[in-house]
Amino acid sequence: MSSYTTISSDKLARLIGTANAPALIDVRTDEDFAADRRLIPGSIKLSHDNVPEWGAEFAGRTAIVSCLRGAKLAQGTAAWLRQLGVQAETLEGGFEGWKDAKLPLLDTRKLPPRDAKGRTVWVTRARPKVDRIACPWLIRRFVDPNAVFLFVAPSEVVAVGERFKAAPFDIENVFWSHRGELCTFDVMIEEFGIAAPALLRLATLVRGADTGRPDLAPEAPGLLAASLGLSRMYDDDLEQLEAGMLLYDAFYRWCRDATSETHNWPTNKAKA
Repeated sequence: MSSYTTISSDKLARLIGTANAPALIDVRTDEDFAADRRLIPGSIKLSHDNVPEWGAEFAGRTAIVSCLRGAKLAQGTAAWLRQLGVQAETLEGGFEGWKDAKLPLLDTRKLPPRDAKGRTVWVTRARPKVDRIACPWLIRRFVDPNAVFLFVAPSEVVAVGERFKAAPFDIENVFWSHRGELCTFDVMIEEFGIAAPALLRLATLVRGADTGRPDLAPEAPGLLAASLGLSRMYDDDLEQLEAGMLLYDAFYRWCRDATSETHNWPTNKAKA
């Protein structure tokens, strides 16, 4: 049974991917991580050895700490974080408990190299519309919450990627791109191994909006309209991305929690 300093896998799974998700910190030993290099989606890998050095970065936030089985490393790290002003809990059963529950795990072998601050860096074409906002949302919410996105001229994406060690996405002839009828958003879900019903439903909407297939989902034209509207509202691609994060947060929560809900008017209409 959960205590005020622990959280169950089921409860954590409901928080991951949402706008107010806690920081997820994996403190497994190097040996344990080498045995299974996957992460709970949205996690960052840090060492318990120097928590007093990095812990202050999370002051004023909530955090969930996991180790292999939710024992000494996670509990000690969480206790240190609480000393530093972090609302820290540990994951019941740790990484093994999450895995036993058959919840999604992120394949870190597919991640691009991280920069000196531990962030993944991505590059794509400027003036995003659908896929180039959807993919950063997916990465920030499920892959790397600290990811950096560079928007450049289409002709310079590959060269910028090479010079700045950034992973190019959503252009032709790169790994992170469309494959057949799948758009880049679909490919990222598949390659990272984070498929879940709500994300797959959202992927259908993104694919329909991004590839001119409104028949795939009734909501796809609405997503396209909202995306094109945002692209007209913002000249700055990064400002558009921040606004787009809220848009995809809303569509994700609809996909996960509200697909069966309807809205009728008038509310007091007599039933037949």
